[in-house]
Amino acid sequence: MFFQLFFFLLLQLPLSVGREEGNPCHAERTFSPTYYRDGDLVIGGFFPLLLHELDKFPYWKKFWFHPKDIIKHHQWQPKHYYQVLALMFAVEEINRNTKLLPNITLGFHIFNAYHNDDRTLESSLVWLSGQGPTIPNYSCERQGKSIVVIGGATSELTVSMGTLLELYRIPQVTYGLFDPLLSDPLQFPSVSQLAPRDTSLPLAMVQLMMHFKWTWVGLVASDDSKSEKFLRDLQEEMVRNDVCVAFIYKVFTGLTEDKRYHSYFLKKLSDSTARVIVIYGNTDTLLTLRFSEDPHTLIYRMWVTSSHWDIAKKPGYVYFDNFHGALIFSEQTNNIPGFKHFLKTIHPAKYPEDIFLQNFWNSAFGCTSKIGKGDGAVCSPNASLDTLRLSYLDMTMSVQSYTVYNAVYAVAWALHEMFLVRSEMESNSNGSNSGILEGKISPQLHSFLKNIQFNNSAGNHVGLAEKNSVANYDILNYVTFGNDTEVLVKVGEFISEAPLGQQFIIQQKAIVWPRTWGEPLPSRCHKVCSPGFHIKALEGKPVCCFDCAPCPQGQISNQTGKDQCMKCPEDQYPNRERIHCLPKRVTFLAYEENLGMALASIAASFSLLTALVLWVFVKHRDTPIVKANNRDLSYILLFSLSLCFLCSLFFIGPPTAINCLLRQTTFGVMFTVAISSILAKTITVVLAFRATRPGSRSRRWVSSRTPISLVVFCTFIQVMLCAIWLLLSPPFPDADIHSDPEHIILECNEGSLIAFYSVLGYIAFLAVGSFTVAFLARNLPDTFNEAKFITFSMLVFCSVWISFLPTYQSTKGKMMVAVEVFSILSSSAGLLGCIFIPKCYVILLEPQKNTKKFLKNNPNS
Repeated sequence: MFFQLFFFLLLQLPLSVGREEGNPCHAERTFSPTYYRDGDLVIGGFFPLLLHELDKFPYWKKFWFHPKDIIKHHQWQPKHYYQVLALMFAVEEINRNTKLLPNITLGFHIFNAYHNDDRTLESSLVWLSGQGPTIPNYSCERQGKSIVVIGGATSELTVSMGTLLELYRIPQVTYGLFDPLLSDPLQFPSVSQLAPRDTSLPLAMVQLMMHFKWTWVGLVASDDSKSEKFLRDLQEEMVRNDVCVAFIYKVFTGLTEDKRYHSYFLKKLSDSTARVIVIYGNTDTLLTLRFSEDPHTLIYRMWVTSSHWDIAKKPGYVYFDNFHGALIFSEQTNNIPGFKHFLKTIHPAKYPEDIFLQNFWNSAFGCTSKIGKGDGAVCSPNASLDTLRLSYLDMTMSVQSYTVYNAVYAVAWALHEMFLVRSEMESNSNGSNSGILEGKISPQLHSFLKNIQFNNSAGNHVGLAEKNSVANYDILNYVTFGNDTEVLVKVGEFISEAPLGQQFIIQQKAIVWPRTWGEPLPSRCHKVCSPGFHIKALEGKPVCCFDCAPCPQGQISNQTGKDQCMKCPEDQYPNRERIHCLPKRVTFLAYEENLGMALASIAASFSLLTALVLWVFVKHRDTPIVKANNRDLSYILLFSLSLCFLCSLFFIGPPTAINCLLRQTTFGVMFTVAISSILAKTITVVLAFRATRPGSRSRRWVSSRTPISLVVFCTFIQVMLCAIWLLLSPPFPDADIHSDPEHIILECNEGSLIAFYSVLGYIAFLAVGSFTVAFLARNLPDTFNEAKFITFSMLVFCSVWISFLPTYQSTKGKMMVAVEVFSILSSSAGLLGCIFIPKCYVILLEPQKNTKKFLKNNPNS
C-alpha cells in the first residue's frame, strides 16, 4: 500500500521537460485519456468507456505510458459511449436554446471511469486542476469553469469521487442505479440521483417467476452494497411467494482474471438443477460471466437480468449466443426527439479531437480512420452509425443514456433558476452575466439541483429520485442471429402503479426461448408431484424441495403439484390411483344376494320346523311326555321360537321405518317370551319335586296359572322397556357412509344404544337365571331329564350371545346385521334342538316309552 501511494504521488508531479519552469500549466498532463470541449461553464463526465489492461502493470511502469499507448491496451465498452453521445447531444441542444441559458455556453470534459480508487482519484484531480498536471488546490483555468460532475455509473464510483468533490463543494449528479445509501445528506451532501427507484424490480422479477412457475432460481450479483440490498429484497419477495433460492453467487471485481474463480463458478452452475439464473449488478463487475471461456454450462439456462448489465456482444465473442433468449427488465423511457438524427451525423471528421470517438469508430467498423495507421482497412468516408448493426447502436436511446440526457438538462435548469435569482438580486446594480460567472457557482448549484423539477423534450416529468415514484419496466427479450447480429424485443411490462393483479403483463407467444429450451420449461428443485400424490415437506430443506407422498385414504389429487389432497364427497370414494372420485354403490343385506338368501331360507326352514314340532306336540298332547313337561309352556315356547326365527326376516331387505321399529323390539319381546317360558319350565320342575314333600307350601304354586303368570310378568317388563325405547329414541333408517369406503350401507340406526343394550341385557338376565336354576336341578330324578336338557340349551344360548357381543362390535355395515341374524337363528335353533328334538325322538321313534306303563316301571319317574 505504501508503494502504491508513493508511485501515485510521483505520477502527480509536474513534468517540466521542454516547458517553462515554474508554471505547472505548461507541463505535460498525465496518462489518462480525455475529451475536452470548452465552454463558459464545463460539465465533467465520467463514463466506464474502456477497461485498461494497464491495471495489470505495476505503478512504476504506468509512468512511461502515453495516453495514445493506453488506448491500445484496453477493452472497449462500446454501449457506454452512447452515454457520452447523449451528453454531447444535450449540451449542443442547450447551447442552441436561447431561452434556457442565454449568452452562456456549456462545455464538457469526458473522462474514463476506472474501477479502482487511485485511478478514479487521479481522473478527478485532472478535471479539477484543468489541462495541466493533477495538482491539488491548483487550477490551470482562468475562471472556475468546472461546476458539476455527471457520472456514478456504480455506487462505488460515486463514493470514490464524492469525498474529493465534496472538498471543493462540487455537486455530483449520478445516472447509475438508485442507491438509498447515497441519499444520506450527512455522508453525501452534494450527491444527487436522477435514476428512478428500482424498489419494484424484485417484485417484477418474482411476478415473472410465478407466471412461468420458476420456483428454483439461482442468484448472481456483484459484491457491492447496492447488489446486497437487491438480493435481500428479492429473497424476501421470493419467500412470500414460495420461490426458493438454489444458490447465491457474488462476483468480486478483483478476481475476474482468476481462472480458478471461473472454474468454481462454472462448477457451481453446472451442479445446480436451477434452469433460471437472475443476474444483477454493474457490467464491469460481471465480466466474469461475459468472458467465460467455457460457455457450455450457460446454454441450458434462462437468464433474467436488468438493463444495467450489458449483455450485448463484442466482436470475437461468438459464445454470447448462449445468452440468446434472456429476459431483461429495462426502465421505461420515451424517445428523445432529434437524438436519432444526431446519431446519424456523428463522424470522427466532425469531432477530430474526440479520442474516444475515433477508437470507437475504428472498433465498430473494423477499420482505421487514417491511411497508413493500423493494420486494417481504411474507414469509408460515407460510413455512419445508422449503418451499424444493433450490437453497437440502439437508436431508441438506452436507459442510462436517457438518464444522462436528463442529468444535463437538470444542471441547465438549475443554472437557469440560479441565474434568475442572481439577476433579481443584481438588477438594482445593473449586473451582467460576466459578473454572475465571477461568483462561485458550484456550492450554490447543489441547492437548486435538489429542488429542480421540469419536463424534458419527450414530455416526461423529471426530478430527483428521492422525490420520484418507483420505476416501471419494459420486459425485453434478447435474441441473437447467426449473422452476428442481435435485437431486443419488448414482450411485456411491469407497471408498479397499476392495481394489484394488473401490474404484470407478458406476451408469452412473443418470447424467443433459449435454443435448448424451445418452449417455457419449469425450474424446480424437485419434479412436480403427479396426480394421486401431494407435496410432503422435507425437514431442513427449502419449501421448494419436497417429496411426493400418496394421498391419504378417502382423498384424491387430480392435478399436478398439489400441496394437499382433497376429500371426496361423502357419497363418493377415490379410485385406486386416487385421481378421481367414483360414486359409492348403495348396499344392504338384500334377499337377492347369497348371504341374505341363505339366512332367509334358514329362518323360514327353522320356523317351519318349529311349527312342525308344535303340530307333533299338539297331536300327542295327551301322551305322558307332553303332559309331563307342562304342555302349555311347551306350546308357548314353540310358538315364540317360531316367531323368533321369523323376526330375523325384519333384518333382511332395505331398511324402512316400519322395519327399523319392529326388528329389535320384536326380537326382544319374542326372545323374552321364549326365555321366560324356559325359566318357568325350570322353576316348575323344581317346585314339582318340592311339592311332593309332606307339609310343603310349594303345592299352592304348582298350578297351570303360575308359570303362565311368570311368563306374562317377564314379558311385560320387556314390553315396557321397548315402549320407552320407541317413545324416547326410536330406531330409524340411516345410511352408513364411513364403514365401507366404496359403499353406502343402508341400515337401521338404533337410536339409543342404551335402550338397545338394555333389551339385550334383560334377555341375558333371564337366560342366566334359567341356566342357574336348570343347573341346580339337573340331578333331580326325571324320566326325560327335562332339567338337563334346559341346562344344555341355555349353555348353547349363552355361548352364542356371549360370542355375539365382540363380533357385533368389530364388524361394520351389513355384516353387523348378518351377525345379529346369525345369532338369532343359532340361539333359537339351539333352544329348539336341545329341548324338543329328544322329545320328538321319543314321540315319533320310540312311542313305547311314551306310555303310563313305562313310566310306572321306571324307578326315576
